[in-house]
Amino acid sequence: MNRSEKAALQLRAVDVLRTLKETHTYEELAAETGLPAGDLNRYVNGHVLPSEARAREVVDGVGEELLAEELTARIALDDEGYVDNSRVVFDQSLLSLVPPVATESLGIEPPDAVLTAATDGITLAAAMARHFGARCAYAKKSRETAVEEFIEARQRLSSGIEIDYYLPANAVDAGESVLVVDDLIRSGETQELLLDIADSAGADVAGVFALIAVGDEGIDRARAHTDAPVGSLVTLE
Repeated sequence: MNRSEKAALQLRAVDVLRTLKETHTYEELAAETGLPAGDLNRYVNGHVLPSEARAREVVDGVGEELLAEELTARIALDDEGYVDNSRVVFDQSLLSLVPPVATESLGIEPPDAVLTAATDGITLAAAMARHFGARCAYAKKSRETAVEEFIEARQRLSSGIEIDYYLPANAVDAGESVLVVDDLIRSGETQELLLDIADSAGADVAGVFALIAVGDEGIDRARAHTDAPVGSLVTLE
């Protein structure tokens, strides 16, 4: 590992620790990482950088269980079932920890493009695309004025309302692999629309991933529309 790679690893480890420190005490972090609480304090506050070996332990040690705990601690669910995940989707440091875990849990290959729906899914899609070195594409409920050709998907919701999503036709090419992601999956209607768009584009679906699933309906609905892996990091009942 050259000097710049080592520095990048050390700084990434510090980002991981600072992100986890938002919902953990130093003693809890020490128990999770096996590192002394005093050293963790110095890393988080920028007094020193962890050694290469320690940095790798921290980065590699952020697994599915620990990340799921961090997400759950930041999610607020009210009495009517509405989810406030703003502390998740607004935090790029946290979202940067998601792609390796999602890749391992779904068993997916790096896609050519990451597809989501505007707007809350965009920050997750950007983090995933950056990790894979892929393009980030997002469908919107309105047409861009300067774009001439679109891929369109339409669906009538259970409420009777029709919704349309539009993706510029040049955002995804036929034969490319597409990973469909979103911050939240509840009914699965949005994910079905995104899968329809991928199908209309002639793309291959690499997988469907959501940070948070509310119940099983959405996951089951997505699985009924694709043979690709479908999953979420956190499930709320």
